[in-house]
Amino acid sequence: MGFLYEGTIHNQVLHEKQPMYIKRLSLEDLPMIEHVQETVIESLTEKESLQPLSTEEFLFILNERGVVIGAFADSQLIGFRALLIPEIDEDHLGYDIGLAEDELSKVIYQEISVVLPEYRGNRLQQTLAEVVMKELPHLKEQFRYVCCTVAPMNIPSLKDKFSQHMYIKALKSKYNNLERYIFMKDLKNPPLRFTDYTSVKLDDFETQRKLLEEGYVGLGFQLVKGFHELQFAKPVL
Repeated sequence: MGFLYEGTIHNQVLHEKQPMYIKRLSLEDLPMIEHVQETVIESLTEKESLQPLSTEEFLFILNERGVVIGAFADSQLIGFRALLIPEIDEDHLGYDIGLAEDELSKVIYQEISVVLPEYRGNRLQQTLAEVVMKELPHLKEQFRYVCCTVAPMNIPSLKDKFSQHMYIKALKSKYNNLERYIFMKDLKNPPLRFTDYTSVKLDDFETQRKLLEEGYVGLGFQLVKGFHELQFAKPVL
């Protein structure tokens, strides 16, 4: 199997550059994948900021219901990213963003993305995002919408999604009543212009929900006097 990407990466603990490559992962890589996920979860101070995948969910993706790509340094898996072709059920994110029933099959999810602590600060999440999205045309189905969920206080993940020009379409209770932003990207007709810009504090969910109900979307965020504020605007259709 050929590499999807080759480069170097800086190990923050050893303070050295190492060769790095990215490739598609398969069922035989599952033990490594779960070990990295477990290591990353243990390193988090806010465990609820990451929604881990179960063994069954990884098996579902690896059995041709998506793609998992992994980054390796010194032959060790140091991070991975997944795309999932979801089942159409009552929890489908397409419902959360207001898609019609016949559009749901055109949705693919950006699932979990993790990087070992010693390799953070290298923009590896963004590199994995760029690489995994290039795998979309190689899937059997054709997709128009990319969706995912992000915990409101997960700043690295928010940065990651905004850097991909995804935007917040909804704020919903998911995964046993945890607040989650529903991000989306329309690959066919992305909004090109916006109007009525406004900013809202990151923890002001009431105002955010009101804006989203009025047709605003979340486009990015900024630091204002030491606090993060989300930037909202209305797409010009």
